[in-house]
Amino acid sequence: MDTITPISLQQRDKVVNWHPYTQMKTADNIIPIIKGQGLYLYDNEGKKYMDVVSSWWVTLHGHSHPYIAQRIFEQLNTLEQVIFAGFTHEPATQLSENLLKLLPDNQNKVFYSDNGSTAVEVALKMCIQYAHNQGKEKTKILAFKNAYHGDTFGAMSVSGKSYWTKPFESRLFEVVFIDTPTAENLQSLQSQIKNIADEVACFIYEPLVQGAAGMLMYNAEDLNNLMKFCREQQILMIQDEVFTGFGRTGKLFAANYLTEQPDIMCFSKGLTGGTMPMGITTCSQMIYEAFWSDDKHKTLFHGHSFTANPLACTAALASMELLLQKETQMKIKRISQQHSEFINILTERPQVENARQIGTILAFDFKTGQGTSYFNEIGKKLYNEFLQRGIIMRPLGNVLYLVPPYCISSEELDTVYQNILEVLDQFQK
Repeated sequence: MDTITPISLQQRDKVVNWHPYTQMKTADNIIPIIKGQGLYLYDNEGKKYMDVVSSWWVTLHGHSHPYIAQRIFEQLNTLEQVIFAGFTHEPATQLSENLLKLLPDNQNKVFYSDNGSTAVEVALKMCIQYAHNQGKEKTKILAFKNAYHGDTFGAMSVSGKSYWTKPFESRLFEVVFIDTPTAENLQSLQSQIKNIADEVACFIYEPLVQGAAGMLMYNAEDLNNLMKFCREQQILMIQDEVFTGFGRTGKLFAANYLTEQPDIMCFSKGLTGGTMPMGITTCSQMIYEAFWSDDKHKTLFHGHSFTANPLACTAALASMELLLQKETQMKIKRISQQHSEFINILTERPQVENARQIGTILAFDFKTGQGTSYFNEIGKKLYNEFLQRGIIMRPLGNVLYLVPPYCISSEELDTVYQNILEVLDQFQK
């Protein structure tokens, strides 16, 4: 009798799945992951990997955290889903209350969606309709060059033009892209903005770190000055904290580095500790009141089937509890300090350019003589080398970065640093 050879998960995946940001024809074999625990992911052959990019920057406290899992389980047996139009529930209301207490004091209302891109879409629609509801039509939006705000059409429109957005350019709306602020260019930026201020619906920006652009970092004081000027020009501001929120910059939010306050804020990624999809857009009372009307046409016509899903809200509540614990805050401080000390070692390496860090985010450019590029082939080579060493790093071309979960120990982080130095030496040869 013939024996039928079992089909592996890897083979089955190849038949049916299309993976994100992946050219499937030339992609390396997809690695089947069967378990996650703390810092580590385990494949189907028992090999474990240190997840030092927090699985696309979402996992705050490590994989399969028992407290978050227990809270989700309890909620699953109580209420798993309810339409959020005309109904409410305790996890959503409690989460809104808890989050707003941590944000700039002008943030007063919470709108729920599904992910970072949709949180941005909601924010953009709020700003455009804010003007419309007052009888004004503002057609321009300000954003930074090299920005990344997501992959839906509105989010793509306010993201920097690149190979990612080129096929859709004729369908993207008008955006005025400006440089990130510096002491040297601030006056020029102000002049540029002032000329079009009456036409600008809003200014959207990633505060302090442009993540997908290659962990590009800029100064809080310069952003603060630019925000102050936008406020004087009565330009609404959207602060996209999808990546920077929940401790990544060393403080709870990038907003904690600033004295100026945005009108709207966007959150996702670490919001639920990386356990479930969820997006949040918060706004000021001023924004909310532009929609408060007897005229039904002034309603914000936006919603998702899983808006304020009770399970995701519960996961976010549990993650936030963990985040605010003194122990977690000490871990964030310790990771930030270790990164700062490692930067001093990195800068002495001839293969390293532009080593930079804020909080738990560390990045540097691998010197290739060709500048930085997402499509630099060195990225794939470095990615595979680190995988062989049991470390998941996903270089942005020749930009290497660490965004570890807060559960990583000092010893584990030192192991990662040592492997980085060894790989640098190896590739120098």
